[in-house]
Amino acid sequence: MEKTLNSKTKTALSAICIAAFLLIVFALDNTISAGSSWKMLITVIEKGSIFALVAASMNLLNGFTGLFSLGQAGFMLIGAYTYAIFTIPAASHDKVYQYFDGGLIQWSIVEILEDKLGVFGHYLGMFIPMIGAGLIVALIAFLIGIPVLRLKSDYLAIATLGFAEILRAFFQWNTLGPITNGSNVLRKYTTYGNAVFPVIIAGISIAIILLLINSTYGRAFRAIRDDEIAAEAMGVNLFKHKEMSFVISSFFAGVSGALLAMFQTTINATPFNTVMTYEILLIVVIGGIGSITGSIIGAFLFTAASEWWLRGLDAGRWLGISSSLMRPGFRKVVFAVLIMMIVLFYAQGIMGSKEFSWDRFFAWIKSRPEALKTLPARRKAKSAAKKEARASKAAAKAKAKAAKDEGEAKKASGEKLFTPLPVSDEIMIFGKEGK
Repeated sequence: MEKTLNSKTKTALSAICIAAFLLIVFALDNTISAGSSWKMLITVIEKGSIFALVAASMNLLNGFTGLFSLGQAGFMLIGAYTYAIFTIPAASHDKVYQYFDGGLIQWSIVEILEDKLGVFGHYLGMFIPMIGAGLIVALIAFLIGIPVLRLKSDYLAIATLGFAEILRAFFQWNTLGPITNGSNVLRKYTTYGNAVFPVIIAGISIAIILLLINSTYGRAFRAIRDDEIAAEAMGVNLFKHKEMSFVISSFFAGVSGALLAMFQTTINATPFNTVMTYEILLIVVIGGIGSITGSIIGAFLFTAASEWWLRGLDAGRWLGISSSLMRPGFRKVVFAVLIMMIVLFYAQGIMGSKEFSWDRFFAWIKSRPEALKTLPARRKAKSAAKKEARASKAAAKAKAKAAKDEGEAKKASGEKLFTPLPVSDEIMIFGKEGK
């Protein structure tokens, strides 16, 4: 029987890895200069963390509860605007809301708490609007979920997608300009100073999602996903748990929207469209529907490929190779091909429905020497199996062709291809039952 690690050892290993990663991010953000090409690594870490959170929140709904929702971009929009509106300094309102007389809300939570509590108040002033953004999104999701969650499958997806598009138009409505600044950009609000901030917030949020998935509520979510009738027969309140999953997923989407607003330093409703929704869904599919680990890996791979690794394809030079074929937009073509390859070779996503496990990780490491040792034999056996399969297929084709040729020859000679059944002239009359 294979020996496994105890829970304390696993927790210690996870804590060490997380602490080391945070220290590396902090050091890189403070040492890499703004003009360096490696500065994109910090961008990938920041944006990847934010999209890992929103992908995990979508996976909670789509992958673990079985509700096909496409409203994540709309919830991120509400979260981003909520955070920005309540953190713009009072002195900047006249410049930001220049077409709306300084706006309706002319104070900042960050300034109020910073005046009273100093540096601690500054960070608390960032944390409160961020959590408030999530709570406002959760409240709206609760109200929307009452009619929408009675729909299923594609109808639910269309309803939530339509809601996200309505929200985008609603926030650009000039009548709400004193609050949302209409179609103009919100800027000058408080942002974070180091890339560690979004990593920590996203990490804590994803940890909460994982705890929820492994709780009794998470088991109820999976029961609904697998078979609603069986789940209801076992006493699971379908609507209550669907509403709970929808609200919690929306809360974390709102938090990720606030983080995205901090990352971008300016915010506008235009980018929160269907393209963003499909990108989030693509991250979930690439990582694996039903795997939070897969969502994290998919988010970082997607961000790195789209924002950093393939940038040279638009500039005409990539990995030291220059070509006239490389031109603006060529990066998108290559990126689409890469996605198709991932979907073809990993039909269930990179992680499928599995999560990262220290036991599985160390077992994989231990199996590498034996795997390398037996690699030639396995390749030889695989090649022989393919050869045998080709030979069997060729023999079957030859047999079918011979049978066809024999039939054609009999037909040409006038020989009967089959013997007809005898025909009887007798008439059988069946009486009624009992007579």
